[in-house]
Amino acid sequence: MEIRPYEAVDFGGLDALWREAFPNDPPRNRAGVSVPAKLAMKDDLLLVAVDQGRVIGSIMAGYDGHRGWLYSVAVRQDAKRRGIGTALVEAAEAALRGLGCCKINLQVRSSNAAVIAFYKKLGFAIEEHISMGRLL
Repeated sequence: MEIRPYEAVDFGGLDALWREAFPNDPPRNRAGVSVPAKLAMKDDLLLVAVDQGRVIGSIMAGYDGHRGWLYSVAVRQDAKRRGIGTALVEAAEAALRGLGCCKINLQVRSSNAAVIAFYKKLGFAIEEHISMGRLL
């Protein structure tokens, strides 16, 4: 398995992965919208895990000079429990650290106990904040 920056050849595999991992996400979060927007940032913070030419995991990170964020962390169902998610988070953390980032945030649905446990195991802590959003 290799973790590397996303390449155009990865689109079909990434799209399939996100549809599997995030079946209820709104259209604005689909690969066809998110990937071109991320690539426009030219920051190489969209990473994929590839095994024998197949995209089996992804992570998207962002850094605004103040905080880093993790998004779209996903591993194919048939590739879970192999340390791929942990490796993806560690790769994104290293890339963000290299940019001078000293704090990473992420959001998890409060009902997703398995994902919350995953991040706690990696050293993330629940912070007492209210997440707010507004569609533009």
